[in-house]
Amino acid sequence: MPATEDPTGAPATAHDGRISRKTVLRAAAALGAAPLLLGGGVALARDRAAAGEAPDLTPDCHDGDAPTVEQTEGPYFKPDSPLRTSLITSSTPGTRLTVTGYVFGRGCLPIPGVLLDFWQADHNGAYDNAGYRFRGHQFSTAQGAFTLTTVVPGLYPGRTRHLHVKLQAPGRRVVTTQLYFPGEPRNSTDSIFDARLLMNVRQAGPAREGTYDFVLDVPQTPTTPPTTPPPTTPPTGTWAAGTAYRAGDGVTHGGSPYRCLQAHTAITGWEPPNVPALWQRI
Repeated sequence: MPATEDPTGAPATAHDGRISRKTVLRAAAALGAAPLLLGGGVALARDRAAAGEAPDLTPDCHDGDAPTVEQTEGPYFKPDSPLRTSLITSSTPGTRLTVTGYVFGRGCLPIPGVLLDFWQADHNGAYDNAGYRFRGHQFSTAQGAFTLTTVVPGLYPGRTRHLHVKLQAPGRRVVTTQLYFPGEPRNSTDSIFDARLLMNVRQAGPAREGTYDFVLDVPQTPTTPPTTPPPTTPPTGTWAAGTAYRAGDGVTHGGSPYRCLQAHTAITGWEPPNVPALWQRI
């Protein structure tokens, strides 16, 4: 029988009296009815700017909440995991899961080069303690992005479904936490579960896609927009997932024009209003 993990982390408190979307998400989870998507969008750190809120000089960058909650590493962590973004092969059993997101600092700016070390149970709820199956580390891109390809972890006694991760920004301390799935029956009985760590998850055919943005307690100075913005290519079409965009490319979304700030390949969930790190409304 797997060893028991001990809970850490305290309940969230609003720092300015506002009711954030993550606060609503926590309340829904407590009632066993956590939604997959909230308000038609993703409840991520980048939502504050996307909602048109004026940025603070030093915002918490987590939709009104503190930096990402820390949790116990549990008994199954192993150092020296292989460098890889995929923990599976074509023959690995289980429901395919892709998790994407960004790592932000306290200035709501992405952090490149962050070490993210993931580990999890297989689809039967077992950890590989002899080898390195379902273990791997990677580094966030120049845009602060990460992508993990794996399977939905199975259940084992005492725990709901979860992913483990350690993060370390260059020159900073290690942050250990876990990620959870909305709508899981065991969320309400798992003593470690914290709804602040819920991913946004959607079904994509037979697979599932999750998103989560980490916020690390790394001081940053928000950049000042240049007086003369870089040249913008006139909008040549409507934003579309799967398209490779370059900095300066122009698109329309929801009838509004946007300029691409950082080269990337668009995916569902990264629509221009949702990712101000990638798109600027013009």
